[in-house]
Amino acid sequence: MTATYAPTGRQRRIFVPAPAESVPPAPPQPQDPPIYRDLMRTWADRGRTLPGRHDPEWVRLAAPPQGLSGGSGRRETTAPDRHW
Repeated sequence: MTATYAPTGRQRRIFVPAPAESVPPAPPQPQDPPIYRDLMRTWADRGRTLPGRHDPEWVRLAAPPQGLSGGSGRRETTAPDRHW
């Protein structure tokens, strides 16, 4: 510990922690089980969405509609009549 003195003459003690040791690298991630890899390959071959992979269709569907930026357009305030 390092002792310091305040302007009033009182002694304060400041705790200075020792430098931390470097963190060991994380162990390598285990590979997926063969049945999971086969399922992912089958889904990919059929063009299906895969967990943890980029999905362009989702990006397109989740994007804000085109032409609605800026707020200058007229917005409908009531729901349209629907006749089923």
